[in-house]
Amino acid sequence: MAVKTDIEIAREAKKKPIMEIGAKLGIPAEHLLPYGHDKAKIGQDFIKSLSGKKDGKLILVTAINPTPAGEGKTTTTVGLGDGLNRIGKKAVVCIREASLGPNFGMKGGAAGGGYAQVVPMEEMNLHFTGDFHAITSAHNLLSAMIDNHIYWGNSLDIDERRIVWRRVMDMNDRALRDIVVSLGGVSNGFPRQTGFDITVASEVMAILCLSNDLDDLQKRLGDIVVAYTRDKKAIYARDIKADGAMTVLLKDAMQPNLVQTLENNPAFVHGGPFANIAHGCNSVIATKTALKLGEYVVTEAGFGADLGAEKFFDIKCRKAGLKPSAAVIVATVRAMKMNGGVAKADLGAENVDAVKKGCPNLGRHIANVKGFGVPVVVAINHFFSDTDAEVAAVKAYVAEQGAEAILCKHWAHGSAGIEELAHKVVQLAEGPSNFAPLYPDDMGLFKKIETIAKRIYHADEVIADKAIRDQLKTWEAAGYGHLPICIAKTQYSFTTDPTVRGAPTGHTIPVREVRLSAGAGFIVAICGEIMTMPGLPKVPSAEVIRLNDQGFVEGLF
Repeated sequence: MAVKTDIEIAREAKKKPIMEIGAKLGIPAEHLLPYGHDKAKIGQDFIKSLSGKKDGKLILVTAINPTPAGEGKTTTTVGLGDGLNRIGKKAVVCIREASLGPNFGMKGGAAGGGYAQVVPMEEMNLHFTGDFHAITSAHNLLSAMIDNHIYWGNSLDIDERRIVWRRVMDMNDRALRDIVVSLGGVSNGFPRQTGFDITVASEVMAILCLSNDLDDLQKRLGDIVVAYTRDKKAIYARDIKADGAMTVLLKDAMQPNLVQTLENNPAFVHGGPFANIAHGCNSVIATKTALKLGEYVVTEAGFGADLGAEKFFDIKCRKAGLKPSAAVIVATVRAMKMNGGVAKADLGAENVDAVKKGCPNLGRHIANVKGFGVPVVVAINHFFSDTDAEVAAVKAYVAEQGAEAILCKHWAHGSAGIEELAHKVVQLAEGPSNFAPLYPDDMGLFKKIETIAKRIYHADEVIADKAIRDQLKTWEAAGYGHLPICIAKTQYSFTTDPTVRGAPTGHTIPVREVRLSAGAGFIVAICGEIMTMPGLPKVPSAEVIRLNDQGFVEGLF
């Protein structure tokens, strides 16, 4: 019998009206702003009314470093949420929104897979409720207002060489990484060099994801540093008088989106920063709202635990005052074999030795997450080609690391295939969590970068030019020394070289650039050759995406 594709399964979903999903959480219909019949935004007044309620338990789902073999972190997040509901717990899933860039590039969507999906899948992976368009518009409004201020006399004395605010779009377009704007004569302004980042790397995206409410949002937007004067005095978005209009554009985008899983359980899908170039977590307002409404909240952090989980703990939890009760690390037998040196074409054949050889990558992530004081369990996301001996090898290795690995079949069987993991998560969450961030607020900025590099990546040293070190010292003197660090680097390796798999040691982390995200509340350290505007692959997915004769989207998954 042919295996159904993710999109075929999603189209067969028996969705309930979104008002019914809201009612399961105790959200009155009048506090839901519907976008069609199957998605809605939750009103700010209702969210404010929850402030006195007790929080549920927060569960993080993270993973090993991604490989072309696939890991299934979002699939496991959704499956675990369904599994917890299946065993009688009131659980809510919190995941991020999908960017158009990867959908038309190579990574694909962000709604889960198989029988562990969030629906409506096509809308979620395309325009959804328009949040990303609002973020793009707010970001570029600020860009336009900066250039307009200079055009009309530059009363703030902005040094055009020191404008640090770029433009964004939600698409992979390498041609826009470095550009010159305002060519064409006097009426078009003053020519200068700038560039585009992808929307998910925008500081506005990070601000929306880290803000508690609209007042906090506007304050953070005003705190954005957009440029400097000739004497290096910072110019803020509020100086340009852009923060009010930006807040207006983001008013609806700030409201969390409510959808449902295939098993009609509630899911909040809100925010979408990439964990390789931003902090990579679902929005604080969605997570905090879910914690007031559910006994358990299952959320994800992007890519491997070296990026997503570290930023979840050190940025999101630190800034939002969250305390996770347990963490799940997703791994696959196939990925272990790839880390053990097996080519993608050969993954179908049993190779226990390669599995064992590849397990140290998983072991490094287990140790790292444990280092934050959070109880850990490993979810082995099952593939049909996995053999009993290979699964046993992963379980044995994880046991040697002082943790437990549980085989999960949620892709094929939904919540019925992940009950064992759900029970284990409840057991861990009922026990103690001694969560603490990796470094204190008052540690120096460069020392924070070194701490992450050495303790999480197991690097020997961090390399940075004197100009970068001096810039960090300048920010410390300006009062930004307490901010956490957001490392931007390849997601494929603990190093900055995407081809180095496993659990390498003895490498260096080169810092190419540092950026101040004063509104979001962190410092970005760009390492290696990572790009904040990705490019399309040689054969992008966009080439095969189309509408079929029935009017359905084909090729998106």
